[in-house]
Amino acid sequence: MTPQARALLPLVVPALLVGVGSSLILLLLSLVAERLQDLLWDTLPDAVGVSGTSVGWIFGALTAAGFVVGLIVWKIPGHAGPDPATLGLVDPPLPVRVLPGIALAVIVGLAGGVSLGPENPITAINIALAYALGMKAMPRTPAGDWVALAAAGTIGALFGTPVAAALVLSETVTAPGPDPRPLWDRLFAPLVAAGAGALTTVLIAHPTFQIDVEAYGGPRWVDLLSAMVISTAAAAIGLCAVYAFPYLHRVFRQLGHPVLMLTVGGLVLGALGALGGHLTLFKGLDEMKELTTHASDHDAGNLLLLALVKLLALCVAAACGFRGGRIFPAVFVGVALGMFAHALVDAVPPALAITCAILGILLATTRQGWLSLFTAAVVVMDLELLPVLCVAALPAWLLVTGRPDMLIENEEEVQGAAS
Repeated sequence: MTPQARALLPLVVPALLVGVGSSLILLLLSLVAERLQDLLWDTLPDAVGVSGTSVGWIFGALTAAGFVVGLIVWKIPGHAGPDPATLGLVDPPLPVRVLPGIALAVIVGLAGGVSLGPENPITAINIALAYALGMKAMPRTPAGDWVALAAAGTIGALFGTPVAAALVLSETVTAPGPDPRPLWDRLFAPLVAAGAGALTTVLIAHPTFQIDVEAYGGPRWVDLLSAMVISTAAAAIGLCAVYAFPYLHRVFRQLGHPVLMLTVGGLVLGALGALGGHLTLFKGLDEMKELTTHASDHDAGNLLLLALVKLLALCVAAACGFRGGRIFPAVFVGVALGMFAHALVDAVPPALAITCAILGILLATTRQGWLSLFTAAVVVMDLELLPVLCVAALPAWLLVTGRPDMLIENEEEVQGAAS
């Protein structure tokens, strides 16, 4: 066995444990949120004789969710972590004391219909736990290794495949630098964690991102032009949200108190939900499948409305202090924009339009090329689309590269304003 292999071997068992643990935490928090969602949107409305999709219930439920999350941020020790507008998908470990507040806040947000996904806070929870436990068990292991293992395990669990984790980590914690090891040596342990996390999730929950859409008939020369136009237009729309984000954040911060910020944020989300309907609520994965399954029920105007309402709801939710990620709701926006493009120009295949719109919106909002390309491809799962998507990514990337990220830099934490 070579010295390189002997160096990698001790990380296999910790990577397996971190991957499985990351998946189980994701599944547990998701299960609790789903049960609470059923209570809030099915059981309670039935008990009082109203519809859970009615305007009044949407407005009230989201306002109440904002109030409750505001109380959690204000009163729970650790204040549910830093201002989520300042955090990305993979960040340094947070103190363990803030994790109960983050978990409660993300459960209430997911169940309450907030337009954010679970990816950012659950990744933060898993990174903090892996770092705290790992440094006690193996103190000589570099801290960055525990961050990479937990991030990979969580991303693998979220997408049900280790490929997503490898692509994300190749752009972040495993980026070339002073570490002289080959990329695959640096990715070895994270891929073990990602594989363990993905398999655990697949075996227990059987997740799927694939939508019901007409099969792509194969590349044509005209498809290259269509793909580039759609991806670039979607990226431009996404950049509008990116540029608006700091202004929205500043408006909510001026309210000064987390309960007020989040209650007002919930009220605004309730108004947007009342405008866009139930399809614009929640993280968006189930809703995008419902949207494509009943595509004939939506004309071009309605599809554009759904996309813009969801994008604005995403910005408001992230700016006012709700804990959650932006990838999953952005995918819904991409699906709606792609369907809108197909509705405008029927000759553009729906699978092509949807994948290219997802690609463009994710490039703008995440600034992660590989993750955007992977997510767009996995939603439709047609290998014939891959060459076209690779071409479509180029003009969209030229548009977004060097632009501001959808993050707030050097801001005080939300809880600091309330303390």
